[in-house]
Amino acid sequence: EVIAMAHVDSPFDFSFAKPGRMPNPLLTLDKADIGYGQCCVIKQARLSISPGDRIGLLGPNGAGKSSLIKVLAGDMLPLSGKRQEAEALKIGYFAQHQLEQLQLDESPLWHLQKIDKQATEKDLRNFLGGFDFQGDKVLEVVKPFSGGEKARLVLALLVYQNPNLLLLDEPTNHLDLEMRHALSVALQGYQGAIVVVSHDRHLLRSVTDQLLLVAGGKVQPFDGDLDDYRLWLTEQKKGDEKAVDEVAPTVSRKDQRKLEAERRQKHKPLFDALKKAEMAVEKYHNEQRQLEHQLADPAIYAESEKARLKQILEKKVQVDKALDEAEMAWMEAEEKIENAN
Repeated sequence: EVIAMAHVDSPFDFSFAKPGRMPNPLLTLDKADIGYGQCCVIKQARLSISPGDRIGLLGPNGAGKSSLIKVLAGDMLPLSGKRQEAEALKIGYFAQHQLEQLQLDESPLWHLQKIDKQATEKDLRNFLGGFDFQGDKVLEVVKPFSGGEKARLVLALLVYQNPNLLLLDEPTNHLDLEMRHALSVALQGYQGAIVVVSHDRHLLRSVTDQLLLVAGGKVQPFDGDLDDYRLWLTEQKKGDEKAVDEVAPTVSRKDQRKLEAERRQKHKPLFDALKKAEMAVEKYHNEQRQLEHQLADPAIYAESEKARLKQILEKKVQVDKALDEAEMAWMEAEEKIENAN
């Protein structure tokens, strides 16, 4: 997709520096079994990550996406098989449990000084300001910070270390819309390799160009886009429901119809919310494409078109924000339906 512009008046202003050495491949898995103890959730995984790869991991909850990320990060060993990393590999790993590893009685400035003892306080303050840690906020202890503030600090530490491979497990959880957008923009400009797990479809659309499906104990390329994946999930759920029906005690046709009607009625508000969100996403995607088409026309940047260009840019900021909100509503509706089933 076209790189999105930063939102007007956003408190966030950061980007990834160009990574240093990027050997090829950066990291490989060969015949890796992944799981915990005697429980193997992924069998014989083969994966090679090269510079410039931008991979999104898809799959049902519990299929092993987070476990795969942990093995790639070296945070967990494979049960068998081989994990091989390049000598110059430098991983930037984000996962929710890292919020709990922050030193609660220390400040954002302390955390950054621990990474780079040679940097001046002014430079570190300027860097933290890009993540909206301004003024005395950089000296406050982390303990009372919100989940979003802690996530921003973990991301700031990750960005500062200039990795050549990003492994991101639900990086937008806890983040508000402005920070989600800023992270998406920064990732679009990132020149290293990315592997990301996320329910945030806007993030996946904007920062990945290949999708891997983690399901049924396998990791394999997914032939399709995120809309195709949503259809795949729906078909999987239908298959699961059919399997349950086949092993369930026999009930009369009348009782079966009654049960199905009750289930549809019970979940109707969830499906209504999903349909509403899908329609909004489609609407704002179409508007976004139209605005990007206008911005791709060189004529719009003529001096005589200055007022019109300003209108288009302002409209795009509004549409981008509306699309973020619609995709978040879509994601939440799908999760509620998945949990209800």
